Amino acid sequence: MFFVTFNLMNIIEIIKKKRDKKKLSKSEIDFVIRSIVAGTVADYQISALMMAIYLNKLDEEETFYLTESMLKSGDVIDLSFIRKPKIDKHSTGGVGDKVSLIIAPIVASCGIVVPMISGRGLGHTGGTLDKLESIPNFDVNLTIKRYKELLNKIGVALIGQTDTLAPADKKIYAIRDVTATVDNVSLVTASIMSKKLAEGADGFVFDIKIGSGANLQNYSDCIELTKYLLEISRRFKKKSIAILTDMEEPLGNKIGNWIEVEESIEILNGIEIEDLLQVSLKLAGAMIYLGKKARTISEGEEIALKKIKSGEAYKKFLQIVKYQKGDIKYVLDWSNFKRASNKKIVYSPKDGYINKMEAYKFGLAAVELGCGRKKVDDKIDYKAGIILKKKVGDKVKKGEIICELFSSEKTRIEKALPILSEGIIISKSKPKLRQLIKEIIKVK
Repeated sequence: MFFVTFNLMNIIEIIKKKRDKKKLSKSEIDFVIRSIVAGTVADYQISALMMAIYLNKLDEEETFYLTESMLKSGDVIDLSFIRKPKIDKHSTGGVGDKVSLIIAPIVASCGIVVPMISGRGLGHTGGTLDKLESIPNFDVNLTIKRYKELLNKIGVALIGQTDTLAPADKKIYAIRDVTATVDNVSLVTASIMSKKLAEGADGFVFDIKIGSGANLQNYSDCIELTKYLLEISRRFKKKSIAILTDMEEPLGNKIGNWIEVEESIEILNGIEIEDLLQVSLKLAGAMIYLGKKARTISEGEEIALKKIKSGEAYKKFLQIVKYQKGDIKYVLDWSNFKRASNKKIVYSPKDGYINKMEAYKFGLAAVELGCGRKKVDDKIDYKAGIILKKKVGDKVKKGEIICELFSSEKTRIEKALPILSEGIIISKSKPKLRQLIKEIIKVK
């Protein structure tokens, strides 16, 4: 009976149903996902359905069915042969968010396995895979066999989705990026969890970004997303912690691909970049706690800091680059700054304090510079980016440098500059200090 119903289903009718604010059944969702994987549904039909879901939403049950169907659309990796705790972290997306590159080697150097399957840039937010690929020859497209080998050998692997891991998500993810359907709680949940549940981890730390630079900019949406992620983790018997972090201002001082790798290396070499270090230690501490190498998150933070100071974390980062075929010489030469050929300096027009550096505007400007994509097949300019010389709360004088823009094309800088300028607000009085870590929520 199921197969008769399945064969009679029609993608147009399913789009109509969600367009008209009706609930989709498990069998309808399964049909959509199977059709996407089989290639029997057109991209414009997937786009239409994504927009219908974006506008009219999915409830908690529909979201669970979508996640489950996307997970089962491909392989689910079994890592039970590795007799160590396996903990991953996922960020919901931000501007200047290179934390994965920092905490993966920190946590792996603690004897915790980090099976990290990441994504590319999405909308105005950067992607871990794009950052890694800014290292010449770095291979994020490992086979599942090689992924398992690296996890067993060095305790960490940073890869993208293979063709057999949540393949439906891979297609949907690319379409959402270029159809303005990124910031929907259910689509974000299903995308995250289908990949995370497939990778073989025992537990997850979720970095829920809140603010203008987040993929979900509405606070209530972020809280709903947190609830969904923790509940789906519980249903699949996975340990999880959600940490809500600020994304009103870009994280750290560098936005781009290679320059974010560069800043990650700076942190791993003991250079203190206050906001980036604080968020990185908190998330690493939570992973170390979930991996039972610390009694509390705070103790985990202390262990993480020791791994940086001892140099163990940086050694592990270099090991990752080596085993994933990246150019070690290029990475070791990180302090000889590699930049795109064209540069523009933004100066302060007056005296005062930096009141706002709106992360969303900086993210859009970074995309214009070539750091992200507007179309699925757009090429990334790996050395393009923005370097902040001032942060919110800093005092500035007229003529002081606020930031620098880099791109391989002058016209890109011309397009990015007015967008970025809209995001910089200078006031007479000093703004209140940002609360970087807003809340920590554990599964009960």
